[in-house]
Amino acid sequence: MGISRPALVTTAALAVAVLLAPVPAIAGPTAAAGPDTPGASGGTGPQRERGGADSALAKAPFSATANAPTQQPHSLAKDRAYPRRTVLKTPPVNEADKSIKLGLVPYHSIAPRLNALQLLGDRVSVEVAGTSASGRQLYLVTVTEPESAGKVRDQERMRERIENSPAAAVRDKEIKSSYKTPVFINNNIHGNEWEGTDAALKLIEELAKAKDSKTRDLLSKNRVYLNVTANPDGRVAGTRANANGFDLNRDFVTASQPESRAIRRIAIDKQPAVMLDLHGYVNGTLIEPTTPPHGENYEYDLFLKNSYANALGMEKAVNGLGYTAEKDGVRPVEIPFRDQTEGWDDWPPIFTPQYMPFQGAVASHTIEFPMRVNNASYDSLPVAELRRRSAINTDIAGAAMRATLQYTHAHRSRVIADQIETFRRGAAGEAQRPVSEETVPGVPGIGPEDVYTTTFPRAYVVPAGRGQRSAAGAARLVDHLIANDVRVERATRSFALGGKRYPAGSYVVDMHQPKRGIANVMLAEGRDISADVSAMYDISGWSLGLLWGATVDKVKRGELQVSSRPANAAAPVGSVAPKGDLRLRLDDPKELAALNTLLSQDVAVRRTADGAAIVPGSARKKAAVLADRFGVVFSSAKERGTVPLKRTRVAAAVTAGEQFALREMGFDVVPVSTAILNAGFDWADADVLIVSTGLSYAGLTPAAQDAFRASGAGVVGLGADGAAFSDAAGLIQATAVEGNGDANGVVRVKNAGGVITGGAPKHTFVYSPVWFTGLGSGVRVEQLYSGGNPLVSGHWRATAGGTGGPADAAGKPSVVSGVSAEGVPVALFGTEPLFRGHPKGAFAQIGRALLNG
Repeated sequence: MGISRPALVTTAALAVAVLLAPVPAIAGPTAAAGPDTPGASGGTGPQRERGGADSALAKAPFSATANAPTQQPHSLAKDRAYPRRTVLKTPPVNEADKSIKLGLVPYHSIAPRLNALQLLGDRVSVEVAGTSASGRQLYLVTVTEPESAGKVRDQERMRERIENSPAAAVRDKEIKSSYKTPVFINNNIHGNEWEGTDAALKLIEELAKAKDSKTRDLLSKNRVYLNVTANPDGRVAGTRANANGFDLNRDFVTASQPESRAIRRIAIDKQPAVMLDLHGYVNGTLIEPTTPPHGENYEYDLFLKNSYANALGMEKAVNGLGYTAEKDGVRPVEIPFRDQTEGWDDWPPIFTPQYMPFQGAVASHTIEFPMRVNNASYDSLPVAELRRRSAINTDIAGAAMRATLQYTHAHRSRVIADQIETFRRGAAGEAQRPVSEETVPGVPGIGPEDVYTTTFPRAYVVPAGRGQRSAAGAARLVDHLIANDVRVERATRSFALGGKRYPAGSYVVDMHQPKRGIANVMLAEGRDISADVSAMYDISGWSLGLLWGATVDKVKRGELQVSSRPANAAAPVGSVAPKGDLRLRLDDPKELAALNTLLSQDVAVRRTADGAAIVPGSARKKAAVLADRFGVVFSSAKERGTVPLKRTRVAAAVTAGEQFALREMGFDVVPVSTAILNAGFDWADADVLIVSTGLSYAGLTPAAQDAFRASGAGVVGLGADGAAFSDAAGLIQATAVEGNGDANGVVRVKNAGGVITGGAPKHTFVYSPVWFTGLGSGVRVEQLYSGGNPLVSGHWRATAGGTGGPADAAGKPSVVSGVSAEGVPVALFGTEPLFRGHPKGAFAQIGRALLNG
């Protein structure tokens, strides 16, 4: 003890020196301020998949490791004492870090600051929660009063009881007296919305150093978890997206990115009752809860009660800072639920705060700082002005954080009780309570427009055997449910349910479970809300039950009498027929990945008339490896196949999500654009061109047009831009009709079968839907929108002029194909089968079209 104290004092002094070290200054731009004004609002409109520099075109390839869809975040320790001293490795200094210009903390300075903060006392612990797409570490900080390993185990036991035995937890006196309320603060998920990180570091330091009794009491009864920067790649690069080009705050249904999976792990392991997600930039400061429509799977009465009350506290704290529109350009706080009618909704659980209630949060908020410093403002405003704005944003973020801690501490018993009640209702299978001024007292202005509820089914069944359209798709869905902490059972014997008979090995999701909300979010078909509101913030329809390639049956009512055991993962489904040639269906992205691997190994594969692949029996050993790796089935072939398949190299002018999906299917992808083709692209590197954005045939130079035509490359066009490329190039005769550009959702379709849509599901996804008319001779209809109203779930209205609605699309071709006069195969899609890497059951249509090219 005697010899350690001087060293501790020296280290602490060093820690303070690191914390006080200034951010490096840089020379400011000489250009005058642009048109952006201090009071300018931003971010209130929908962030469209093709809107903005980050998502318009994926310009650079990313590594196979970053792309791996099964990549898991680091495990978070559950049984170690607090504090947990972790010495973080300091990244190399990067003078190009975009944070520096704003006077904010660059990524390479975060680790040394956290190392120093851990030495300021015994309240701060740091763990590595995961890594970003490019391999940067995600730092999870826990601030709490010290806990022995035994106390940590006690907290974990109580956390488990709250979730898994909520009826007993209601009466648990130890939980009422001793459970530490978990608060989660997520920062910088959009990389060019920086200031939450800096406010978090300041808050951590304040809590670490404070000696007052209020702080001690706060940290004795609460744990504060801070994801310091959720998107370090974007923070460094000054981009909204991560290094894979994904908007992480659109990724919480699919969790395709490692950063999203890390946040999901935090949500499940820490089970936050209150959560903040720090963003920018909307002036005045925007603090949720939101406008209608409200997610129909929430226990919204419990959520609104806490979220609105906490929002009022944050509003008071932010407005109390004294910033004004006249003096500083800062307008007063807006709470959308109170101050807006529609257009800022919490309908889709793709956003972090909209996902968190399904993991137990009874208050979660997006906070939008007021002062824009990104995009054009970053490039045009003087450094002094940018830093003034960033300082205001950091101050406001800190005020919101402190107010949230105060609310949680003051209402600790109610917050915990409401989290328990959320789980209790799910486990008991009780009906939701519609919000009203009676069920949510103290929240003014609740009306019928705020009531969104659903009727939960009794169960869902994912059949095994012949009742399953894709074994790989079913396994993927089951694993995803389990990864989201949904309880899934696997039947040990055959059973009858909902009037159907199911074989042993089928999966059952009993909807009497604590987290029924997230189960229903993923498995239900969703709801058509077109008539409910005129405007939506982002996507309005999704359904993994319909779009992930699996057969999913809904059981509305009945008793579950199924002999089963809990499933911790989907059972292996890959297999290879014992003799003869082999048939691979190519209905699933994993089957495409297996095929592309075989083709890269020079296996002679042939295609059948319905688009399947025939693999020679001589490649059985290679097929066995791939069956195990991808979980695909190589069945016995009864036909020989007619068309040889070859390794297809793809030139892609597509979104980041589409590029990600192409690589997931194992295609060699070379990003291209109008500029790249005009610069002299070598078409020897590509067999087929896929176009959805960033490429205009009319914008190509005559030399670039000639080079494209001489290449003989096939063409796959997605959406209006893909169809426009084909039309301008005169490839096939098909007139693209654009529907309402704001429309999106899950739609019913009819497939013609054959090479492109053979084996395709009866549902797909649309976003700014397109259909085709005026088809020329030889143009084949591959898929049609269903008659009547093809929209299953989502938001699709006619335009103000009365056109562009689902009635106009009904029965019209959604996918067409043909061959140009020069012999070039062409396929045009009016749907979005690769949207954000999401509708995986539809991926194969694009894969088949590329192979056909």
